[in-house]
Amino acid sequence: MNTLVLRGEQVRDAASALDRSTELLRAVADGTIAEDRVVRVYSPPPTVALSRRESHLPGFDRATAAAADHGFTPVVRPTGGRAVAYDESCIVFDLVEREHGQAAPSLLFARAGAALVSALSSLGADARVGDVPGEYCPGEFSINARGAVKLVGTSQRSVRGARLLSGMVPLSAVDHLVDVLSEVNAALGLEWDAATFGTLRDEASRVRRVVVEDALIGALAGMGR
Repeated sequence: MNTLVLRGEQVRDAASALDRSTELLRAVADGTIAEDRVVRVYSPPPTVALSRRESHLPGFDRATAAAADHGFTPVVRPTGGRAVAYDESCIVFDLVEREHGQAAPSLLFARAGAALVSALSSLGADARVGDVPGEYCPGEFSINARGAVKLVGTSQRSVRGARLLSGMVPLSAVDHLVDVLSEVNAALGLEWDAATFGTLRDEASRVRRVVVEDALIGALAGMGR
């Protein structure tokens, strides 16, 4: 499958970073982008990305205020799932694929999950597909390490003709991400186990950003249908 790789794009702010994801989704769907697949990796500003469903919860205003108090911009992301916190110490990736007909979301989750496990395993992590009890943004296609901590969460959005899958990989210390996410989830009335927030730094010997980006891009760009 022909793939457009976008790497090193300048990100102005949290909202424009997510708007770019939607822009790519629509461009693949309407043929503005000729390639059938886009893989984008970037370094995000401090962000708490919440789902549209969470934006309707009674504690949403308190959650966004808590995020801002910690220096994170709260935004409602185009994909589903639950709240996640990330910043420039993480890699955020988008995978956009052209679709002919309508496929079940689980198919892309499963294919991307296998590719992500391959990428992280190549770096030395004991990476597996599956959720960890108590993890943030829980999902059966999360990528965990050792069955103990979550390393990658993915979420999706589709339009007619294309599908977007997004996710993030923490590369270094996550204590500050745990702190803000704990307050955000408390405000939303959502329980989670902060000890399940993993980071690649603790699971692999090679965690230089360029090396991890290379692995992610290679795995996602090369995965089959």
